[in-house]
Amino acid sequence: MKVLESPFIAENKPLLKKLLDRLLEQYPYASVLAKDSRARRYRVSARDVMAGEDPMLVSRGFVVRVSKDGQYAEYSFNSISEEELDGICARIREIAECAARVLPDGLAANDYCPPSEEKTVFSGSTEYETDPEDLGDDAILSYLTGLKDQGLAQSEALLDCIVQCNYQKYTSLFLSRDRDLVQNVMWFNGALGMAAARGQEVKMYARSYSMLGGAELLKEMEQGVKECAAVTLELLDSQPIPPGEYECVCTPEVTGMIVHEAFGHGVEMDMFVKKRALAERYVGQYVASKLVTMHDGASSAAESATYFFDDEGTMAHDTVVIEKGVLKTGISDLQSALTLGSEPTGNGRRESWRRKAYTRMTNTWFEGGESTPEEMIASIPYGFLLENPRSGMEDPKNWGIQCMVNIAREIRDGRLTGRIFSPIVLTGYVPDLLKSISMMSKKVSLGGGGYCGKGHKEWVKVSDGGPYIKAKIRLG
Repeated sequence: MKVLESPFIAENKPLLKKLLDRLLEQYPYASVLAKDSRARRYRVSARDVMAGEDPMLVSRGFVVRVSKDGQYAEYSFNSISEEELDGICARIREIAECAARVLPDGLAANDYCPPSEEKTVFSGSTEYETDPEDLGDDAILSYLTGLKDQGLAQSEALLDCIVQCNYQKYTSLFLSRDRDLVQNVMWFNGALGMAAARGQEVKMYARSYSMLGGAELLKEMEQGVKECAAVTLELLDSQPIPPGEYECVCTPEVTGMIVHEAFGHGVEMDMFVKKRALAERYVGQYVASKLVTMHDGASSAAESATYFFDDEGTMAHDTVVIEKGVLKTGISDLQSALTLGSEPTGNGRRESWRRKAYTRMTNTWFEGGESTPEEMIASIPYGFLLENPRSGMEDPKNWGIQCMVNIAREIRDGRLTGRIFSPIVLTGYVPDLLKSISMMSKKVSLGGGGYCGKGHKEWVKVSDGGPYIKAKIRLG
């Protein structure tokens, strides 16, 4: 089944078109973005049960952008009616005139060239099998409670089993002189987390699930309960890892974290404009092993970060960022592309209608290779299989990376020994790490259970992944 258009958007589209027509009488360029998002989240544990709206994801409002004489201005609002049109137009005119007069100290004027748009009319919807709104809160909570009970039944050593899920269903409408775009999208995420104790020691393990779709993901979560419990108990025997550089095999989840942190933020081209990304100086040069081809784009994969067009009316792309080790390009929003003289890549995203658009990652991943995970493990005299990424950060100005991984399984003489180390800090210089990649698996998988901030704010949904990779990595 296809996600249906928001009635709120459909009902207000004629009025928004009328607003656009009035703005185009005053400005050479004008656009209107309308967004309506519904989202709920659920959590069940041994101690609590929760269901409610997801405040970060529930949003309904509008953004107008106008441009004239090399200047542009934006105005966001969340109420529109025939009676309010005059006031909205007056407020936009006031903001545009102020933007043309006032320039903060230390900033130079930068002429804004309105985007050249091909005539495009588009309407698209993602698909799903089970609508969580049709299931309702009681049915979802009952299912999560069953998973929690199954988890706790695996061992008396388990202190808690936390099961949670959330979803977002949204409609976006973008109107300009040459564009009439509508998209209806739904994604569903879930997570299983368990805690186990031995004496005073407590260990935790969590696994996330995601898909571009609906509550059919719950069935996949059920299949992971026993594995989640087993790994949590296994962590009770883990040890601290001796710091050093090792040959490592990374699961697709860990690969995804490396992709996201290593060359994700570093190729967001608004950082090029601000001279905050070292990658700008290395376009056209080798920055990774010749095995590495990296993609980003809302149309490059079907996951939680997939959409048909971005929040500036640019159709979704599949951008090849690195091709056989060579850095080819970055990803951009409309503003950074216009400033740098490049084509926008469909990565202009807003946290909500209340926020400005920034260049943001979408589905970010490495292509696969020709090897198998078993062949990679067999090729390592001594090293580790890295699993279960937890968090990461990078320094785009200096290409440093630091990530947390929950599990490192020891490899000796090409075989897993059964010894496990935890927790793990993965660090290094990005080009050194990526150039050390010597094997990649054929199979590629992505996950979209997380969010990404621009610094400490501006959160959007992202997905990342890739194949198993073999590389030399500094662990501690």
